[in-house]
Amino acid sequence: MIDKLSSYFCRTLFGFSIILLALAVVDRFIRLFGWTLSWIAYTPSRLLEISASLLIFVIALLLRQIRENLKK
Repeated sequence: MIDKLSSYFCRTLFGFSIILLALAVVDRFIRLFGWTLSWIAYTPSRLLEISASLLIFVIALLLRQIRENLKK
């Protein structure tokens, strides 16, 4: 049960991280033309930082799952 929950949590965080990465790239690109995404309160660099932090958390959870599977 906890394995499935952890798997869903990892997938959700990974998806959210990819969305933040895409928003950072798009926002940085349109800032080259002087436009911004007004509904985003963060700069593209901050979005990239949040995305990387989430990915590190996902990697840690996946490594924990691998360790538990190797113990079996």
